Amino acid sequence: MEIRLFTDKDAEETAQVIAETARVCNSKDYPPEFIEQHIIGLHNAEALKAFSRGRHSYVICDNGRIIGTGSIAGYWGSVTESILLTVFILPEYQGRGVGRKLIETLEQDEYFLRARRIEIPASLTAVGFYRKMGYDFKNGDTEPEDGIMYRLEKFRQV
Repeated sequence: MEIRLFTDKDAEETAQVIAETARVCNSKDYPPEFIEQHIIGLHNAEALKAFSRGRHSYVICDNGRIIGTGSIAGYWGSVTESILLTVFILPEYQGRGVGRKLIETLEQDEYFLRARRIEIPASLTAVGFYRKMGYDFKNGDTEPEDGIMYRLEKFRQV
Protein backbone atom coordinates (compact mmCIF):
# COMPACT_ATOMS: atom_id res chain seq x y z
CA MET A 1 0.00 0.00 0.00
CA GLU A 2 1.07 3.51 -0.76
CA ILE A 3 0.04 6.79 0.86
CA ARG A 4 0.68 9.93 -1.15
CA LEU A 5 -0.54 13.47 -1.54
CA PHE A 6 -3.82 13.93 -3.39
CA THR A 7 -3.68 15.46 -6.89
CA ASP A 8 -6.52 16.84 -8.98
CA LYS A 9 -6.31 13.67 -11.10
CA ASP A 10 -7.47 11.72 -8.02
CA ALA A 11 -10.65 13.76 -7.54
CA GLU A 12 -13.20 11.55 -9.31
CA GLU A 13 -11.96 8.29 -7.83
CA THR A 14 -11.64 9.82 -4.36
CA ALA A 15 -15.20 11.18 -4.56
CA GLN A 16 -16.38 7.66 -5.44
CA VAL A 17 -14.52 6.23 -2.42
CA ILE A 18 -16.21 8.78 -0.14
CA ALA A 19 -19.64 8.09 -1.65
CA GLU A 20 -19.34 4.31 -1.35
CA THR A 21 -17.98 4.49 2.18
CA ALA A 22 -20.67 6.91 3.32
CA ARG A 23 -23.50 4.94 1.73
CA VAL A 24 -22.35 1.65 3.23
CA CYS A 25 -20.83 2.57 6.58
CA ASN A 26 -22.75 5.66 7.62
CA SER A 27 -26.17 4.27 6.67
CA LYS A 28 -26.67 2.75 10.13
CA ASP A 29 -26.33 6.17 11.77
CA TYR A 30 -27.73 8.60 9.22
CA PRO A 31 -30.73 8.66 6.87
CA PRO A 32 -30.04 8.41 3.11
CA GLU A 33 -31.05 12.05 2.51
CA PHE A 34 -28.44 13.25 5.02
CA ILE A 35 -25.72 11.09 3.47
CA GLU A 36 -26.48 12.30 -0.04
CA GLN A 37 -26.70 15.97 0.90
CA HIS A 38 -24.19 16.47 3.71
CA ILE A 39 -21.55 13.88 3.00
CA ILE A 40 -21.57 13.05 -0.69
CA GLY A 41 -22.95 16.41 -1.83
CA LEU A 42 -20.13 18.26 -0.08
CA HIS A 43 -17.39 15.91 -1.26
CA ASN A 44 -17.82 15.77 -5.02
CA ALA A 45 -14.78 15.84 -7.32
CA GLU A 46 -14.80 19.62 -7.83
CA ALA A 47 -15.12 20.28 -4.10
CA LEU A 48 -12.23 17.91 -3.34
CA LYS A 49 -10.02 19.79 -5.80
CA ALA A 50 -10.94 23.09 -4.18
CA PHE A 51 -10.47 21.73 -0.64
CA SER A 52 -6.99 20.45 -1.50
CA ARG A 53 -5.78 24.00 -2.11
CA GLY A 54 -6.14 24.92 1.56
CA ARG A 55 -5.15 21.68 3.23
CA HIS A 56 -2.88 18.70 2.86
CA SER A 57 -4.97 15.90 1.41
CA TYR A 58 -3.74 12.33 1.10
CA VAL A 59 -4.91 9.20 -0.66
CA ILE A 60 -4.06 5.65 0.24
CA CYS A 61 -3.76 3.23 -2.65
CA ASP A 62 -3.71 -0.53 -3.02
CA ASN A 63 -2.17 -1.61 -6.35
CA GLY A 64 -2.92 1.82 -7.82
CA ARG A 65 -6.56 1.86 -6.66
CA ILE A 66 -7.56 4.61 -4.22
CA ILE A 67 -9.02 2.95 -1.14
CA GLY A 68 -9.05 5.84 1.30
CA THR A 69 -8.47 9.51 1.86
CA GLY A 70 -7.85 12.01 4.63
CA SER A 71 -6.82 15.63 5.08
CA ILE A 72 -5.32 17.94 7.64
CA ALA A 73 -5.38 21.74 7.77
CA GLY A 74 -4.83 24.63 10.08
CA TYR A 75 -7.85 25.18 12.32
CA TRP A 76 -9.39 28.49 11.24
CA GLY A 77 -5.96 29.81 10.27
CA SER A 78 -4.30 28.94 13.59
CA VAL A 79 -0.69 27.80 13.69
CA THR A 80 -1.17 26.12 17.08
CA GLU A 81 -4.32 24.19 16.18
CA SER A 82 -5.10 21.88 13.27
CA ILE A 83 -8.04 19.80 12.12
CA LEU A 84 -8.40 16.40 10.51
CA LEU A 85 -11.01 16.28 7.76
CA THR A 86 -12.57 14.01 5.14
CA VAL A 87 -11.22 10.71 6.47
CA PHE A 88 -12.78 7.76 4.61
CA ILE A 89 -11.63 4.17 4.07
CA LEU A 90 -13.51 1.80 1.74
CA PRO A 91 -15.61 -0.66 3.77
CA GLU A 92 -13.75 -3.76 2.60
CA TYR A 93 -10.47 -2.28 3.90
CA GLN A 94 -11.77 -1.28 7.33
CA GLY A 95 -10.55 -3.30 10.29
CA ARG A 96 -7.27 -4.11 8.50
CA GLY A 97 -5.08 -1.29 9.84
CA VAL A 98 -5.55 0.95 6.80
CA GLY A 99 -7.30 3.73 8.72
CA ARG A 100 -4.65 3.58 11.43
CA LYS A 101 -1.93 3.91 8.80
CA LEU A 102 -3.69 6.92 7.28
CA ILE A 103 -4.10 8.66 10.67
CA GLU A 104 -0.45 7.96 11.49
CA THR A 105 0.50 9.60 8.17
CA LEU A 106 -1.66 12.64 8.91
CA GLU A 107 -0.02 12.83 12.32
CA GLN A 108 3.39 13.16 10.64
CA ASP A 109 2.23 16.06 8.47
CA GLU A 110 3.58 19.55 9.21
CA TYR A 111 0.09 20.80 10.17
CA PHE A 112 -0.03 18.16 12.91
CA LEU A 113 3.56 18.59 14.05
CA ARG A 114 3.23 22.35 14.52
CA ALA A 115 -0.05 22.13 16.43
CA ARG A 116 -0.62 21.92 20.13
CA ARG A 117 -4.26 20.84 19.65
CA ILE A 118 -5.76 18.80 16.83
CA GLU A 119 -9.52 18.55 16.37
CA ILE A 120 -11.61 16.15 14.35
CA PRO A 121 -15.32 16.37 13.63
CA ALA A 122 -16.19 12.67 14.00
CA SER A 123 -19.27 11.02 12.56
CA LEU A 124 -21.41 8.90 14.85
CA THR A 125 -20.07 5.95 12.87
CA ALA A 126 -16.36 6.71 13.33
CA VAL A 127 -16.15 8.07 16.87
CA GLY A 128 -14.98 4.73 18.30
CA PHE A 129 -12.13 4.51 15.80
CA TYR A 130 -10.84 7.99 16.60
CA ARG A 131 -11.08 7.33 20.33
CA LYS A 132 -8.83 4.28 19.79
CA MET A 133 -6.40 6.60 17.99
CA GLY A 134 -6.10 8.77 21.11
CA TYR A 135 -8.66 11.49 20.38
CA ASP A 136 -11.03 12.40 23.21
CA PHE A 137 -14.23 14.38 23.52
CA LYS A 138 -13.66 18.12 23.17
CA ASN A 139 -14.23 19.81 26.53
CA GLY A 140 -15.43 16.43 27.83
CA ASP A 141 -18.69 16.80 25.88
CA THR A 142 -19.85 13.25 25.15
CA GLU A 143 -23.04 14.30 23.36
CA PRO A 144 -22.99 14.63 19.57
CA GLU A 145 -23.26 18.19 18.26
CA ASP A 146 -26.74 18.68 16.76
CA GLY A 147 -27.10 14.89 17.03
CA ILE A 148 -24.87 14.58 13.95
CA MET A 149 -21.22 14.46 15.00
CA TYR A 150 -18.80 14.53 17.85
CA ARG A 151 -16.03 17.05 18.32
CA LEU A 152 -12.90 15.18 19.35
CA GLU A 153 -9.44 16.52 20.08
CA LYS A 154 -5.91 15.48 20.88
CA PHE A 155 -3.27 17.57 22.60
CA ARG A 156 0.44 17.42 21.78
CA GLN A 157 3.35 18.57 23.87
CA VAL A 158 5.32 20.96 21.66
